[in-house]
Amino acid sequence: MKKIIIALFAFASLQAGAQKYMTKAGSINFAASGPLEKIEGNNKSAACLLDTKTGALDFIVQIKSFVFDRQLMQEHFNENYLESEKFPKSMFKGSISNLSAINFDKDGEYAAQVQGKLTIHGVSKDVKTTGKVVVKNGKITLSSNFSVLLSDYGISIPGAVKDKVSKDAKITVNCTLDKMK
Repeated sequence: MKKIIIALFAFASLQAGAQKYMTKAGSINFAASGPLEKIEGNNKSAACLLDTKTGALDFIVQIKSFVFDRQLMQEHFNENYLESEKFPKSMFKGSISNLSAINFDKDGEYAAQVQGKLTIHGVSKDVKTTGKVVVKNGKITLSSNFSVLLSDYGISIPGAVKDKVSKDAKITVNCTLDKMK
């Protein structure tokens, strides 16, 4: 019993010193425009959690929260492509791999290298990408641009719209995080 109490105390001490930042209003843009049609959705309710001590980085995005210019496009996105009833969330669980290059206590702009597992449409894949961390006035802004091949995540494009939809999607992330209290 004594060992359990000591372990719990050590864990609580580590957590107390942790610096965690979060948002529930992150912006994720999805673009898979083809040569004949603009296909772009925006989600302004992505949740993000960052632990500046470990570099752990988690995102959760509700698929139904993507908004498109045209309602029909939004319906097709949810029903035919992302199947949001079956796969309601997309997630990223990873870390900033060059954590020592970022000073979260000093205002500035820092290049970040990120790696982890990205889950879309029920399929998880290892990803590595670069991004930017901006520290300003006690807030942290994370941004990144990267592409994913739709077929890697089991998302198929019907032949009838093959020329309208790109085979890869460009993802743009922009999240401003506040320190958790």
